Amino acid sequence: MTKDTKNPPIDRVDGRMKVTGGAKYFAEFEMPNMTYCVIVGSDIARGTIASIDTKKAENAPGVVGVFTHQNMPPIPGWDAPAQGNGNGPPPGPPSGGEKYRILHTKEILFDGQPIAMVIADTFERATYAASLVKATYNKQTPKTDLEKNLAKGVTPKGERSADYVRGTADGYKTAPVTLEAEYTLPTEVHNPMEMHGILAHWTGDDKIMIYAKTQGVKATQRAMAQAFKIAPDGIHVHTEFMGGGFGMALRTWPQETAVVAIAKKVGRPVKLVMTRSQMFTLVGHRPYTVQTINLGADKNGKLIGIAHAATGETASYEDFTEGTVGMTKFMYDCPNVSTRYKIVPLDRGVPIWMRGPGEATGAYALESAMDEMAHKLNLDPIQFRLLNYTETDPEHNRPYSDKNLKEAYQRGADAIGWTKRSNQPGNNRDGDWLVGYGMSSGVFNASRGQATARAILNADGSLKVQCGVTDIGPGTGTAMAMIAHNVLGVPVEKIKVEYGDTSLPNAPMQGGSTITSTVGSAVHDVCTAVKTALAEMATKSGSPLAGVAPNSLTLADGMLSASNDTGKKVAVADLMRSNNQSTIDKTLQSKGGPEQEKYSMYSFSVHFVQVRVNPVTGVVRVSKAVSVADSGRIVSPKTAASQMIGGVAGGIGMALTEEAVIDHRYGRYVNNNLADYHVAVNADVPHTETIVIDKPDPYINPMGAKGMGEIALIGFAAAVANAVFNATGQRIRTLPITPDKVMQKLV
Repeated sequence: MTKDTKNPPIDRVDGRMKVTGGAKYFAEFEMPNMTYCVIVGSDIARGTIASIDTKKAENAPGVVGVFTHQNMPPIPGWDAPAQGNGNGPPPGPPSGGEKYRILHTKEILFDGQPIAMVIADTFERATYAASLVKATYNKQTPKTDLEKNLAKGVTPKGERSADYVRGTADGYKTAPVTLEAEYTLPTEVHNPMEMHGILAHWTGDDKIMIYAKTQGVKATQRAMAQAFKIAPDGIHVHTEFMGGGFGMALRTWPQETAVVAIAKKVGRPVKLVMTRSQMFTLVGHRPYTVQTINLGADKNGKLIGIAHAATGETASYEDFTEGTVGMTKFMYDCPNVSTRYKIVPLDRGVPIWMRGPGEATGAYALESAMDEMAHKLNLDPIQFRLLNYTETDPEHNRPYSDKNLKEAYQRGADAIGWTKRSNQPGNNRDGDWLVGYGMSSGVFNASRGQATARAILNADGSLKVQCGVTDIGPGTGTAMAMIAHNVLGVPVEKIKVEYGDTSLPNAPMQGGSTITSTVGSAVHDVCTAVKTALAEMATKSGSPLAGVAPNSLTLADGMLSASNDTGKKVAVADLMRSNNQSTIDKTLQSKGGPEQEKYSMYSFSVHFVQVRVNPVTGVVRVSKAVSVADSGRIVSPKTAASQMIGGVAGGIGMALTEEAVIDHRYGRYVNNNLADYHVAVNADVPHTETIVIDKPDPYINPMGAKGMGEIALIGFAAAVANAVFNATGQRIRTLPITPDKVMQKLV
């Protein structure tokens, strides 16, 4: 449970709805005369379609239509379909530089690529008819193995991915103590409980109703407006509840756009719910990445140079990049830092951001290397980090807006029992088990974007707060209610929060740990505007609090009172009634200011773990976890603790179990299901202690709150790997750390 917060913990405002079945997810919506879509995926990873037979499927019971590259309805924003025989790339990208357009050519770019979409009046009939679609192919040898194609890596376009040098490039080479190590993170797949999909219905020539799995209803609205060349106001998108996102719903995928086009063609609502195996191929993944870290330090442990080179996969048809080497540029005080980042095009579906995007991958390598160097120097890993601690951002040469990482190190170490750790690996045992302790740091950019919120205060003291943000599960609605409560004093049970619909005020996508800072600020500001309106009414001539300075009023339990004279007070309901107002209705846009250019703003975390390793079986168990968050003021303690615990679960999966395996002969996943792709389950996750520093950042936003969702995961896998080394004396640099790898090292 989160400690030392200034706000009392409250239950999730939508918790009861979720556990009683009242929360409605996109696939649960029904429409009259609705049809169902089932995707037929390719059986090869590279080549062209030689022939495709859809006649049996078209004649199957209940089938409304079968769509392939031969009859796919045009999508205006994707330009005209390819002409001639359908071979070769189409003339224009659908969005964001993407060259792949679903069902528009014979070309196959990755395994599982949709070659047909079958529409029928029931899901079962659509599934059966899809099994009747038969295709033959002109096969080509797929290129899906990153390890064998590392030499083909190219530097992506754009300043963010350019080589970085501070001081001397590869300055580590001059140091008396050096380390070089390669770390590999395999493909990880988003596997939330809820499958991806969409339900679309055209209610007019330029009007669409959409229920979708999206991390941003406004973004989906914009994407569909661009694709179909209609005004955004004609597109209504609704996503109030979502069964996990992790980043896969940060873009509108081609199959979603295709469903909207097909719905217009058939003149009926169309619902697509993807299968679990399709979740592996059609909605992105964390890219397979190989990294090399070089460290150089003097004999006292002061860093002299760091070099970090990373190569990740992308698709043959689209460049995907992420901030894998970003953390290395500023995390430690080091005069010579150089980073290089490259991508390799492969015959695979394009990757997408996944929780802790880039930073989680990079932190695994950097924080593992820091642990290795500490051991080489015979230093405690925390001591080594403190020797290289920086109070200012060395990348941008400016101060941090707030940083309390030293306190986080100390509190986490005390909670895990760090003094029990031996600096000499293999010294701790508990019966037949080897016991080890590990730690690592995490960091993620903390920013504040632009959002609009509406607040409606009723004369009965109830409050409605509205914003178009999507809550993908972290408890955004609860945080909005808590912020409104803190500003206006309205009891949480009398606050109704509405979100997840394009009819509501504008908000960004939920991703990158920005929503509490961005949307929370809008809620804070609009509720402050309501409070100001109340104060003006209460202090004008003839009012009960006339003559009292408006900024000295306090609002609690439906009463306005003078803070220096509690005897002077008035009920909000009476005040509004006397002013002939049934509501105070305010809408306000909020955004950050110049402070974002003056300070480097980051959230930090420190993860501590205790592991037990069985030297006979190679099994690794995380027996204790402590995660410390330095992310400003904690707005909602319970959901904050939940975020950190969720990060631990994901981190255990990254460290010990998760790996999407491809048979490179065919370019196909061999474990595209939850029986063979192992996510961490309850038995894998120990009791987790979460600690928050809970000190407000004085510059980022009115609440002083920073994001927590990403730092909950970033660095955790390294903490586990470091603990395994401390237990066994064996360094495993390729995740996941499975029993076979442990045994291979121990033998």
